[in-house]
This record gives sequence, structure tokens and C-alpha cells, in this order.
Amino acid sequence: MEISMNSEGPQKLTKKGQSTRTRILLHAADLIYTNGVHTTNNKLLRSAAGVSGSQLTHYFPNKESLVLGVIDWQASKVLEFHRSERFAGFDTIDAFQDWADFYILSGRPFEDGCSLGALASEIVKTDLDVHGELARVFEEWRDIFREGLERMQRLGRIHASADPARLAHMFMSAYQGGALLAQIAGDIAPMRDSLYAAVDHLRTFATPRDGT
Repeated sequence: MEISMNSEGPQKLTKKGQSTRTRILLHAADLIYTNGVHTTNNKLLRSAAGVSGSQLTHYFPNKESLVLGVIDWQASKVLEFHRSERFAGFDTIDAFQDWADFYILSGRPFEDGCSLGALASEIVKTDLDVHGELARVFEEWRDIFREGLERMQRLGRIHASADPARLAHMFMSAYQGGALLAQIAGDIAPMRDSLYAAVDHLRTFATPRDGT
């Protein structure tokens, strides 16, 4: 991508500017997922987003800033969803069951796999200095689960023998792997089996007094 190497993008955006920036990110994420990072260039992005070259460099002065922006934009949607009131901090088994049910029973499309995971799989192949940011957002996602599981322990809802960090990794892996296999198979079954197996494993740590 032939983007200039200015050091900073805009610090404050008008409502119109924010809309333009978001539109660029949306199309950049789609192009990166479809074509890969290296093939996504200025010409393709300008055409897809309907912006000029000067607009593109105004918001994203170089390729690294664009990719970092895409990571943050995609991650913010995933993290906001997991922090919503719907799951109440993931401190009950019911919350994890509801999370799994959302993907299995709601009819949510799975053909593209995990949006953040698919994006990461393309970006991680590059030599851009963005791997640390990718690791950070996945750790933040994992920690939503881990912190909920730690609260479950403190509240006596799961046994002290449970390892919240390992369980959090299990849920992340069940989702990422299940989404990929479901995408490949064109069938929700792999995602269903992996997510429900993860919830079933969590239930083995439930204390007798816990009814969730």
C-alpha cells in the first residue's frame, strides 16, 4: 500500500470525519480479509470506500496505522458485545450457556468465521509491527472470561480447583476453532459441539449449592 509515512493522524474528528474514518476501516477490514494485507492497496481502498488519496492519508498516514486502526475497530465491536449486560460479567454458568446459545441458536451467520480471528489470521502473516496489538486485544477478550470465572470462584459457584486462566483459554479456543471448522464444513455442528463441550466442562466444576 503506497501510503505516505507521516507520523500522526488527526487527533480530533468532526462527526463527518468520524463517519469517513469508520467507512475506511469497514472497507479496509473487508479487503484485508478477502485479499490479504499485501494485496490491499490504496487504489482498491479508495475505490471501495469512496475516498480520495488525501483523505486516506489524512486519517491513516501509513499502512501500519491503517492496520492498527482496523484491529482496534474490529476488536471494539467484539469486546463491547462481550461486555454487554446480556452476559452480566460472565460470572454464572448460565451466562456462558447464553453466550454459546447466541451463536448456535440465534441464526447468526458463521460463514465468515470469527471476524476478529479471521482478520488476525491475515494480519499476523505480515512483518508490520502490529503483533503486540493483536496479542493485547485477544488477551483483553480472554480476560473478560477469566475475570468472570474468578468471580464465580469467589462467590462459591465453582470449585477452587478450577483454573480460570485455563478455562478462559478453553472458551477462546472452542470459539475460534469451532468457527473455523464450521466455516470450512459449511455446517454449524463443529461450533455447536465445541462451545457446548466447553460449557459442559465448566459445569463439572459447579458447586452443589450453585443452581446455574
